[in-house]
Amino acid sequence: MAPTAALVPRIKLGSQGLEVSAQGLGCMGMSAFYGSAKPESEMIKLIHHAVTAGVTFLDTSDFYGPHTNEILVGKALRELGLRGKVELATKFGLSTKEDGQIEIRGDPEYVRAACEASLTRLGVECIDLYYLHRVDIRVPIEVTMGELKKLVEEGKIKYIGLSEASADTIRRAHAVHPITALQMEWSLWSRDLEVDIIPCCRELGIGIVPYSPIARGFFASGPELIQNLAEDDWRKNMPRFQPENLEHNKRVYEQLSAMASRKGCSPSQLALAWVQNQGNDVSPIPGTTKIENFNQNVAALSVKLSKEEMAELESFGAADVVKGDRHAYMAFTWLNSETPPLSSWKSE
Repeated sequence: MAPTAALVPRIKLGSQGLEVSAQGLGCMGMSAFYGSAKPESEMIKLIHHAVTAGVTFLDTSDFYGPHTNEILVGKALRELGLRGKVELATKFGLSTKEDGQIEIRGDPEYVRAACEASLTRLGVECIDLYYLHRVDIRVPIEVTMGELKKLVEEGKIKYIGLSEASADTIRRAHAVHPITALQMEWSLWSRDLEVDIIPCCRELGIGIVPYSPIARGFFASGPELIQNLAEDDWRKNMPRFQPENLEHNKRVYEQLSAMASRKGCSPSQLALAWVQNQGNDVSPIPGTTKIENFNQNVAALSVKLSKEEMAELESFGAADVVKGDRHAYMAFTWLNSETPPLSSWKSE
């Protein structure tokens, strides 16, 4: 049976007025990175099911595909008449060059061109939440934000978000135009943002959108996940899934599974519930390509955790018991997101 909209509460994301479902839907895996693109008709059916269930916060990016995920989401919205029923988030700033290297751009010309292209692919006149996917460390964040502010004033985007940005970068950006949401990896075993970044967001009234809250599927099935991945699945590159780390890290899943049995839920639901219980300013975006898994994720909203249970869960994935970086490209995360001072910028 499909979950009902009543099961999915709404929250205020940030302090500028954006309201979203307390759990979103990450759409990346429908089109890219986690193996081959999935059948379009099935993904449109999944998106419709999600919105009907009350999960109206849809997350995509121009980098996913590239471009094909935005096209898919846009087609779903048009065919199903869902545009007015969803909060649509997309991102810009990442691209792959001809030599296969990833490029990050945040210069004004690129900001505008990327937004115009996303509007066309999505088939909408305005993007609800537009994220800088990664920070361009060659361009002062104030310059990137200045162009985004213009796009808000022109009605092409409603709210601005950042992804994988440091506390200092967030503060500098927020001083130019209010940041509504920060998207970061946050899960039981990815907690590096809790020291400075989460407190910064809460001080400034910025909502938090955790990606990969189920550890890219690892908390759903443990080491078995890695064994069953397709050859072209990007997760094969993840440091924590490498043989030298996996044997150690599977202990986290084993402890999670044991506690889930006591709680009467699945390991993935328990891991997701830990993220959901972080506060009413948090809307995680677990991704899936299957309606059954989507229903499982939504059901995690009803898993209640005491302070003692939260602490027990945190002990499973503490930084000193997890081996390997959380990301395959740590150089492109908040650890390397500081930009030059505005005084150094000279427009060409």
